[in-house]
Amino acid sequence: MATGLFFDEWCLWHSAGELVMYLPVEGYLQPPASPASEGPETKRRIKNLVEVSGLGRHLNWSSAPRASREDLLRVHPASYLDRFKAMSDDRGGAMEPGTGFAKGGYEIATLSAGLAKAGIAEVMAGRLANAYVLSRPPGHHCLPDQGMGFCLLANIPVALEALRAEMGPVRVAVVDWDVHHGNGTEAIFYDRADTLTISLHQEGLYPNNSGHAGDRGRGAGTGYNLNIPLLPGSGHQAYLDAFEVLVIPALRGFRPDLIVIASGLDASAFDPLARMQAHSGTYRAMTQALMGEAAALCGGRLVAIHEGGYADAYVPFCGLAVIEELSGHRTPVMDPWLDVLMAQQPPQDMQALQRARLEAQARAVFG
Repeated sequence: MATGLFFDEWCLWHSAGELVMYLPVEGYLQPPASPASEGPETKRRIKNLVEVSGLGRHLNWSSAPRASREDLLRVHPASYLDRFKAMSDDRGGAMEPGTGFAKGGYEIATLSAGLAKAGIAEVMAGRLANAYVLSRPPGHHCLPDQGMGFCLLANIPVALEALRAEMGPVRVAVVDWDVHHGNGTEAIFYDRADTLTISLHQEGLYPNNSGHAGDRGRGAGTGYNLNIPLLPGSGHQAYLDAFEVLVIPALRGFRPDLIVIASGLDASAFDPLARMQAHSGTYRAMTQALMGEAAALCGGRLVAIHEGGYADAYVPFCGLAVIEELSGHRTPVMDPWLDVLMAQQPPQDMQALQRARLEAQARAVFG
């Protein structure tokens, strides 16, 4: 079976409210290449690099229908959807400062959620070995009744609840390696035991006062939420240690039917919205680890759904590394910054401090 790549050009036409030659972006007026907020260029460059590298010939490319209102209502209240749709039908607007959308933004957001739904459904049905969903706007910050952090619909929860409506109970582990805390996904599943939510993120970054290690779930969901806050600048080894000490033991204890990656590519050393020191090799190693666990625990069922990443020149190399590993095909492409970033990792004493923090958290979590 092939690896799926779910993509639709319309997602790249989502606009946070930019102007083009003094006109608001809407309809067939394409957004500018490099807007000030979450923009299309990093996603377009991933898609372009996949194509020119030759990797695209080994992938099963697909678009998908938009998520339906019924799909969305399993996660979002009608009041939120109606407000979003009305603003979108008018002139667009903003759910909070920085989380804007142009006219027609509702339809593009439902397409982004629909791509996530289709990727998960195709892998669960056994028609694909695994998949990468290259969609936008992202979703992991979106609360049931409030868009935030560039996120307008909760793409992963919408897709998972559609899957459960079709198949019945499914145990899912969501591993969110976006550099910002996955607060929306956490909130939606916080009191449920059927979804293990794991978020690795730079400590204290975004949202403010969110993503604490002590936030472990509530009620039936107690123990099924795992936040792994990492010290700013702690780098590649911090992610490897976090996987070894916390992520993999948690997955093995939970034994999911499906693993979903919230694939933010914004923990790299070049990202303007964070202060971590990861590189393409970090994402390659994390993908390898999750593929191994998926093979052992759930028949290889693994789906990565795109979230953040804001360094136009570097995000494509991180995305390519993930998709190469999923597909099992290496291309001739070499990350031109990798050697430099590997040589400029944090000093040993900082790595030791971060490792000690992770081990202390593991003792608190696993006993």
